[in-house]
Amino acid sequence: MSGVNANALLSPKPRIRIGCKPIGCKRLSRFCGGVWGSSAVVANPSRSAEERVYEVVLKQAALVREPRKDRERGLDWEKTIQNEGSISDDGNLLNEAYARCGEVCAEYAKTFYLVWCRRTDELVDGPNASHITPKALARWETRLTDLFEGRPYDMYDAALSDTVSKYFVDIQPFKDMIEGMRVDLRKSRYENFDELYLYCYYVAGTVGLMSVPVMGLAPESKASVESVYNAALALGLANQLTNILRDVGEDARRGRVYLPQDELAQAGLCDDDIFEGKVTEKWRSFMKGQIKRARRFFDEAEKGIAELSAASRWPVWASLMLYKQILDSIEANDYDNFTKRAYVSKAKKLLSLPIAFGRAMMSPSNSKIW
Repeated sequence: MSGVNANALLSPKPRIRIGCKPIGCKRLSRFCGGVWGSSAVVANPSRSAEERVYEVVLKQAALVREPRKDRERGLDWEKTIQNEGSISDDGNLLNEAYARCGEVCAEYAKTFYLVWCRRTDELVDGPNASHITPKALARWETRLTDLFEGRPYDMYDAALSDTVSKYFVDIQPFKDMIEGMRVDLRKSRYENFDELYLYCYYVAGTVGLMSVPVMGLAPESKASVESVYNAALALGLANQLTNILRDVGEDARRGRVYLPQDELAQAGLCDDDIFEGKVTEKWRSFMKGQIKRARRFFDEAEKGIAELSAASRWPVWASLMLYKQILDSIEANDYDNFTKRAYVSKAKKLLSLPIAFGRAMMSPSNSKIW
């Protein structure tokens, strides 16, 4: 498997308003003490998660307007060559680095395609997850800082290091994704949607913010940069909420409940109902509300896809359409996400691709949006 070497880690405009007020309940802003660590997103924990995440969105968008003095800097290959051992220093190291990343994408990634994200996620969900500690994640973050400074640890790091030197990519979303892994190590319940929103940003919304600089905006787009980043964030949030709704039973068997506790209580449900895994009218009603919220995030995401570069629109449309259909599958399973896994059939996937292609052919809006 092409993944993280655990042993190496273990040794010495308008913001998104969707979901701020959870369906059927008053939004709470209280956080468990110390849960969120030292991420810049939580510099002011008295503010809502949405407000804090939006500050990151603004920062990413602002980078596009600033000149990049260090673009396309050379890489320091010393660590890479030392750790890889057998690679040949023949002037084609970058080509080999990108080729290795392509192998990971082809074998594992599917729509979750960013290799660094895949490796980071594997730290807490992969075969070595039981051995990963906060110190190991700290070392992973140190490696991240090194690669952003042009000192990659291995070939996979080298490809990312080269990419971030060429595009307006900021380190903050990457650090925030690592923070999401820290949260998974110590937290298995979420009191309200504000907490869950922040977690979804950490583990998936960050992917949208990482991707926009590389995908690029269409030259003819009149949309604000902030609005496109906002839409990318919404797509990441929508995907993660869909993952959560799809995997309720699987997560419960691991002792985890990624559903707002206050909303469960207002629906007359609790963790025991989830662990029992019985589909009741209360559960169906609760799930309808959760699915409705996830779809609103998908709707928000759709507004920004047409503003992306022409080469990027088709895969993003395809990803959105396929993930959105998982929600349809949950409904088709009569909301039984305890014993039935919602998925999109190969036939539906194939039918979706030409539709996604057709939508991707639509030009960006001719007037400033949002």
